[in-house]
Amino acid sequence: MELRQPPSRPAVALPVAALCLALLPGCMTARIEESRELQTKIADHEAVVILAKPQIEGATAEDGFMDCVSGNLGSGSRKLQVRDNDKFVDQLFPWFEPGTAPTRPEGVTSVLSRPGVSERIAETGVRYIVWLDGNTRKTDGGGSLACGAAPGAAGCIGFGWWEKESAYEATIWDLKQAKSAGSVGTNVTGTSAIVGAVVPLPFIARVEGTACNRMAEQLRSFFQGGGEVTAAAGDPGT
Repeated sequence: MELRQPPSRPAVALPVAALCLALLPGCMTARIEESRELQTKIADHEAVVILAKPQIEGATAEDGFMDCVSGNLGSGSRKLQVRDNDKFVDQLFPWFEPGTAPTRPEGVTSVLSRPGVSERIAETGVRYIVWLDGNTRKTDGGGSLACGAAPGAAGCIGFGWWEKESAYEATIWDLKQAKSAGSVGTNVTGTSAIVGAVVPLPFIARVEGTACNRMAEQLRSFFQGGGEVTAAAGDPGT
């Protein structure tokens, strides 16, 4: 009687891993939404500042993400004047601290009526405040990856994957008119993986970096491109 050996785990895992690798380039999707309430053609002498939206519960947007958006807006051939958020808050202390910042754009009128506040804002050159809210989080994952070492040899076998989502919303206030100018939102999801084929091979979907780039570009367009008031547009990603 002939005995047949069952196929080894690597023989099964590697074709599955190869299939996942083939699909990975398409495993990131992005969506952009915009709502405009005012025309916002920014002047050369006017600046914007990006602040973390105060939260009653939970965490605000990460400092690293805000710095990324600020850096993108303030660079390139279509750069805007972007003020440092910490310096702006310090100059206007205590009126834009998390516990005392106005919760509605109309509240800016009351803040500006305080002695010296309007003069300090004028010194910064800031016309628009961008309140940023959101986070990046892991939403799913699975697979199995095992690594080991022996005298003269080491390696990994298996396949592990995880999915992350970056969801952020920017609300824009016009300080000059004490009104909301509109909002911009971005949502990016992506699947990353590690393939163990002796040497672990990581394939990372950089969802937060993509969300930062898309948010910055959409804000740049919001401030420089005019656009229709009342429109809300969605942008399917790649």
